[in-house]
Amino acid sequence: MTRKVLLVDDEPAILRVIGKRLEVSGYQVVTAQSGPEALKKVQTDRPDAIVLDLMLPGLNGAEVCAMLKQDPQYREIPVVIFTGKGRELDERLCREMGADAYVNKGPAGPLVEQLDALLSRLAPPTP
Repeated sequence: MTRKVLLVDDEPAILRVIGKRLEVSGYQVVTAQSGPEALKKVQTDRPDAIVLDLMLPGLNGAEVCAMLKQDPQYREIPVVIFTGKGRELDERLCREMGADAYVNKGPAGPLVEQLDALLSRLAPPTP
C-alpha cells in the first residue's frame, strides 16, 4: 500500500514540482495551499505524513504543526517542515511546536530521504 503525504505550500509551482518528485518516489500526494486547508485535508484525507511550508496564508506552518501535535487524533502523524527559511531560530521554533524534521527547500532528495526515514518507524500502511 502506498503512503499518503499531504504537501502544503502556497506556491503552485512548488506543489507541482515537489508533488511530482514525491509521486515518482512512490508516495500518493494530496495538496493544500493554506493553513486552514491543510487542517481540513488532514481530517478528510488522513495522510501518513505532512510536508509543511512555514509561510502560509491563514495559519502559518508552525501554527498548523502545533495544532496537529496537540490533537491526540493527529499527533502521531510525522510533520516535516519544508521551507526556504533556513535560520536556526526557525528550526528551533518548529521543533518546539512538535515538528519531526526540518528540511530546507531545494532539491527534493533530502525531503524524500527524511520522509522515508520517518515513515519507516511507523506501522505499515493499512490497505
